[in-house]
Amino acid sequence: MNKLLECQSVSKSYVDGSSTVDVLHNVDFKIAHGEQVAILGSSGSGKSTLLHILGALDNPSSGDVVINGQSVFSLSNAQQADFRNQTLGFVYQFHHLLPEFSAVENVAMPLLIAGVKPAEAAVQSEKMLSQVNLQHRLTHKPAELSGGERQRVAIARALINQPKLVLADEPTGNLDKSTGIAIAGLLTELRENLDTAFVIVTHDIEFANQFDRIFTLSDGHLSVTK
Repeated sequence: MNKLLECQSVSKSYVDGSSTVDVLHNVDFKIAHGEQVAILGSSGSGKSTLLHILGALDNPSSGDVVINGQSVFSLSNAQQADFRNQTLGFVYQFHHLLPEFSAVENVAMPLLIAGVKPAEAAVQSEKMLSQVNLQHRLTHKPAELSGGERQRVAIARALINQPKLVLADEPTGNLDKSTGIAIAGLLTELRENLDTAFVIVTHDIEFANQFDRIFTLSDGHLSVTK
């Protein structure tokens, strides 16, 4: 396997009063460059916690995450922020678009944070929106877009820095079935065009079945389903 990500014996516990709550137990898995992986699990199974750790948005209690040869938790907080901006993209169930900005402006935001000049950021943003078939919605604000269109803008924003890996948390959770299927097809198309890997957490088995491999997270333990 030409591995991109390696999750190494990751565990996560929280202290709740006088007791300790174990959320993840020695989670181990690897994914390759350009691979699409779904992680299934019910609400409260630890899916989002795992995704946050993979993206260095939360620290494990033990274990490590290695992405593209880099041990994520050996980095300082500032280095982790730079690493996320340069290597990772994030898509959430709630698109988290900025309501006062257009589609182009929302997608350009990670480029601007990285120091790209506004004019060049706008050009790149328009190209990426064209790749998700939103070239006719460039100047529209989130309130003027459908749910599926808003999620495509969020996906374009996640991909604008050409990340090696995109982490998606229930990306179709608020969409109807047909729109969710269309989003899955779009992710596969983008993977083929950009060689970007995706780790998607979901409770939707039909959505998960469209990807290369499936893991199931139950009571903090990860097992292979497909």
